[in-house]
Amino acid sequence: MWPRIDGLRTLALGTPGEQRARLNALVLAGTKTATAGLLSEYAAEGEELEQPGERLALIDDADAAVGTIEILDVRVLALQDVPWEFAAAEGEGDDSIEQWRAGHLAYWARLGEHVTSDTDIVCITFRLL
Repeated sequence: MWPRIDGLRTLALGTPGEQRARLNALVLAGTKTATAGLLSEYAAEGEELEQPGERLALIDDADAAVGTIEILDVRVLALQDVPWEFAAAEGEGDDSIEQWRAGHLAYWARLGEHVTSDTDIVCITFRLL
């Protein structure tokens, strides 16, 4: 299970270190309003998908809350079906859906995850509270 803070599930973006700090800063600046994860991670961690209206604690490397987000939408899509509008909402500077897919494939490969165009991706949109 993922950690809880004050009864809220947590959201730890990216990998610890520079990447997590950069992604958290994008959320706190209002630039990043979406994130993607592997559906398989939920099963492995015994977690249910987030629900619209649910609030999550955005955490840093020390598992300390740096903000609170509210879930607006959750969709499970094959990687090949993730639309550009969602990818752009991730706010990470990608110029195209192809660049977004390539970056995410490379990220998951570094984590040892085998991801294909048919892999189920959890697409979450949120707002900072």
